Amino acid sequence: MSGTLLDKVEQHTRLAGHNRVAMLLFRLGDTQLFGINVFKVREVLRRPPLERMPGQHALHAGTCDYRGQTIPVIDLAAAMGYAPLRDVASAHLMVTEFSRSVQGFLVADLQHMVHCQGESLVAPPSTLGFGARVNAVTRVNGALLAVVDVEHILASIDGTPAELSAHVQRAASARLLHARRVLVADDSLIARRRIVGLLNKMNIECVVAQDGREALERLLELADAEPAERIDLVVSDIEMPRLDGYALTRAIRETPALRRLKVVLHSSLSGLFNEGMIKEVKADRFVAKFQPDVLAQAVLDLLPEQPAAT
Repeated sequence: MSGTLLDKVEQHTRLAGHNRVAMLLFRLGDTQLFGINVFKVREVLRRPPLERMPGQHALHAGTCDYRGQTIPVIDLAAAMGYAPLRDVASAHLMVTEFSRSVQGFLVADLQHMVHCQGESLVAPPSTLGFGARVNAVTRVNGALLAVVDVEHILASIDGTPAELSAHVQRAASARLLHARRVLVADDSLIARRRIVGLLNKMNIECVVAQDGREALERLLELADAEPAERIDLVVSDIEMPRLDGYALTRAIRETPALRRLKVVLHSSLSGLFNEGMIKEVKADRFVAKFQPDVLAQAVLDLLPEQPAAT
């Protein structure tokens, strides 16, 4: 399976930036299909021997050796409300990279990869019962596919967010940013709260969108607004329903009324291919989640200072 993933990376890279995403499908204990962006998956293995330490979080199945590196292994089935897989010999280990960290997730049954159009991915209705653990759903050959919000899973295990350092706060306080507005686009409630909280500490007003389509609509609405209501910078996730961050950036650059905007792509999708995509869609900066000081410095670098009143 790992060889197949690597063989197809180039093909999937060509799809990025055109509002299409390749999903690796898996199951967790019944017929329900779940998915994760294939760019976040390093390798898929049979469940290795696991070492569990006292005091570990209940969702931690243990740790394992992965190519000479000790990585945490999270029981994704248990995190999603299914029977735990930590003692199931037939389980698979999905090794992933999120925000420059490597971890494994136990899943019951690996399936195949599919290409999903961004327009087909929508926020899940509350009646489906996934809660914040799923950030998008779609249909694959008639079957419901639920895209796991891994950021939510990881935050539920390590719920202490990194804080903005004192020296960066001082640097922000020295800038005249009170009249600047930033649009924050992210489908994760946790991520939106963290980004807005960080920007508010910098005395920056935020406009919030839950996906790329909503963000683009808001930007177009405000393009001709009074100067005090206009957006000066966009901080956007990459993986979002309806319109992803790459496609949003491309649309901004192709729209005369918006192309002046600075764009920071802020995502847990931290593979090297991002460097090429940043250049292709003409984003101004990429920041891996969640690094408050790095994100704040990017905003300080790109956001023009408000001229002093005369």
